[in-house]
Amino acid sequence: MLKIRLRRMGSTHRPFYRVVVSDSRKTPTASAIDEVGYYDPRSEPETIKIDGERVEHWVQKGARMTPTVQKLLRRQEATSSTA
Repeated sequence: MLKIRLRRMGSTHRPFYRVVVSDSRKTPTASAIDEVGYYDPRSEPETIKIDGERVEHWVQKGARMTPTVQKLLRRQEATSSTA
């Protein structure tokens, strides 16, 4: 099964996350099928950039989003609609 989930990048105590599509049976650090965005919690204000069209494409193909990615996508949509 395909999952849309976060992959932790960055160095110790400086996390940076990529939003990737990958096989759920593999570890999150394994090779990804597609990279659909990123999340930087350390920037001020925190940066969320997720390609909604690519996410929708993968969801139509059967991929499932993790709860964290769903929350990030909602937060991105909320901030983009108010801006």
